[in-house]
Amino acid sequence: MAFPLSAVFDLGGKLIDRLWPDPAKAGEAKFKLMEMAQNGQLAQLASDTKLAEGQMEINKVEAANPSLWVSGWRPGMGWACVLIFVANYIGVPLLAWLSTMFDIPPPPRLDIAEVLPVLLGMLGLGAMRTSEKIKSVASV
Repeated sequence: MAFPLSAVFDLGGKLIDRLWPDPAKAGEAKFKLMEMAQNGQLAQLASDTKLAEGQMEINKVEAANPSLWVSGWRPGMGWACVLIFVANYIGVPLLAWLSTMFDIPPPPRLDIAEVLPVLLGMLGLGAMRTSEKIKSVASV
């Protein structure tokens, strides 16, 4: 796990207070330290933005590919999530009801805890895209 930059700069500020008893020189050193912190944060933000832009470009290339194996994995994951939810909330209760009629043990409920983050991530990204589309239509 990376050590947070803010903690490093907080520690630097405390060290400056101990090393420079003169408030004017300590203030100058803290100002330089603050500039370094801001430059580091801007560099991190630029790096994150560049990474996101690269991923968006990869997504565009994947979506434009005519092969279903390349462009279809995202919709495939969406449909897999839908099938799991349908099975868990419609199929299993229906089979449990039928099992009482035929005196057989009911089927177990599916554990959807591992599928939920995938589905929520896909829905969240879809909601953001819908919001972008609504904003672009409203601005026209």
